[in-house]
Amino acid sequence: MMRLTLQLLFFSTLALATQACAHNPTQIADFREFAVEMERKHGFTADEIEGLLSATKFRDDIIAAITRPAESKAWHEYRPIFLKPDRIQGGVEFWQENEPLLDAVSQQYGVSPEIIVAIIGVETRYGRHTGRYRVIDSLTTLAFGYPKRAKFFRRELEEFLLLSREEQVDTDSAMGSYAGAMGKPQFISSSYRQYAVDHDGDGRRDLWNSDADIIASVANYFKIHGWKTNQPVTLRVEGGKQLQRFVEAGMKPSIKVEKILANGVRPVGDASPNPQALTSLVKLDAGMQDEYWLGLHNFYVITRYNHSNLYAMAAYQLSQEIRSAKQAAEVAR
Repeated sequence: MMRLTLQLLFFSTLALATQACAHNPTQIADFREFAVEMERKHGFTADEIEGLLSATKFRDDIIAAITRPAESKAWHEYRPIFLKPDRIQGGVEFWQENEPLLDAVSQQYGVSPEIIVAIIGVETRYGRHTGRYRVIDSLTTLAFGYPKRAKFFRRELEEFLLLSREEQVDTDSAMGSYAGAMGKPQFISSSYRQYAVDHDGDGRRDLWNSDADIIASVANYFKIHGWKTNQPVTLRVEGGKQLQRFVEAGMKPSIKVEKILANGVRPVGDASPNPQALTSLVKLDAGMQDEYWLGLHNFYVITRYNHSNLYAMAAYQLSQEIRSAKQAAEVAR
């Protein structure tokens, strides 16, 4: 029994060691170069930045996570992750708890409350899961240990250090996703600095603890990316021929709806899309068959939050389920 316990301890220690490895000489040299640049560009002290980076943990599990994102799944596998009863009910409760605030923010920014709520629900289950990685570890690991996207994450590391200075974010304790996304809405550092707003007027933009700042920041993100008030998001269609060429035209709306309809496509239900509106055609692997949807302007805006049609569709469908459940709860009272 003692021998088995020691073996388990050994393998547990080995597993932890493989997840948090020491930095190699090349990375240490890169730390120094980055620190000097931060001193030159932004007035930080190079020695302090170098010391901060040297004290981080290189995490192999972060590299593993970024190479297998959920968005690589098929739609019929991806949808059930988010369209669950508890996440729908959680959205209803979050909306009810913050209804006056959501109404005011929606009026100010022109973004539907259900979309704001659904984004927070998709990202962190309304703040229950905001990330288990130190942001500084995530960004340092990806900036100096993931060559495929090193340039992007070095820029995000720079943004995070600036953010920490501007918003008094503690670099030692700030937690987030494996990619360094933070708070209830999971803003990366550059988005935090660019789109977050101080809605509660306390002088800080706090995306961990201030629901006022969180809700308004999501709305501001959508407004700046062009959300159109009271306009449709997406519409399921069926039928048609030779649709793959429309799918391959890309995510950005670039095809007139009338051109797609001219190929025998018809809307499901009673909806009548504007034939002159620009759209994309979204193809989703639903398992037994493919689904086709019009990706209208507001659908594309959702993809600016996460560049994935799967993400946008999950967020949209969750928003509709939350709205319906909230309305049903109000009728039942």
